[in-house]
Amino acid sequence: MRAIVLAQAEEPNPVLPHVSEIILGFIAFGLLLFVLWKYVTPRFEKLYTERVEKIEGGIEKAEKAQAEAEQARQKYNAQLSEARTEAAKVRDDARLEAENIRAELRAEAEAEAARIVAAGEARLQARKAQIIAELRSELGRNSIELASRIVGESLEDDARRRGTVDRFLAELDTAGSRN
Repeated sequence: MRAIVLAQAEEPNPVLPHVSEIILGFIAFGLLLFVLWKYVTPRFEKLYTERVEKIEGGIEKAEKAQAEAEQARQKYNAQLSEARTEAAKVRDDARLEAENIRAELRAEAEAEAARIVAAGEARLQARKAQIIAELRSELGRNSIELASRIVGESLEDDARRRGTVDRFLAELDTAGSRN
């Protein structure tokens, strides 16, 4: 039995490793921990710090850009307000100028219409005078001819004819003004 116990004692325990393996594991773990702490951790820290600085710089740039955008927006709103005010003024000026032009055109049109009416009336008066003269002349000839037939004498004489015509027309005018 003793051989069995010794044989069993020499067999490695699957749960508990040998002491030399434990020591070797601690040394390897210590070396790995030292390398990580000495070389890897500073690099990670450096990358982490750079990344934080980039993010913070980006945030600062974003805040600065946002402030600039806000200033630009305020400037744009001020310019837009000014442009709207100016556009309203231009619109009002244009409306006033249009009303002035409309009034001027109306006055010119009325003056032109009055001139045309006056010219038409003058032509009408001239035509009326011409027609009256033609009618008098025609009436005079007809009356002389009729008078010649009635009187039985010739009224060819110019002086006689004029006197007779003028007398006849005067009688017509007085008769027409009585009615």
